Amino acid sequence: MKFPRDAPKREVIKALEALGFEVIREGNHISMSRVNQDGSKTPLTLPNHKEIKSSTLLLILRQAGITREEFVEVFNRL
Repeated sequence: MKFPRDAPKREVIKALEALGFEVIREGNHISMSRVNQDGSKTPLTLPNHKEIKSSTLLLILRQAGITREEFVEVFNRL
């Protein structure tokens, strides 16, 4: 499974939602958040671009604590 290069924003959001995140706010950036099992929250911010570059996506995943493999698996299922 290949990591997406210029991934469409809509598909990235769908994959992140499948991983437990929800969109909180949309403007120049998209704010998302996930409530973890211990009650803490994981915030996430991604640019509101039509496509998200792979380098940016990797930084977003690192911020969210999601492995590349986890994301690719969910992303390719959509």
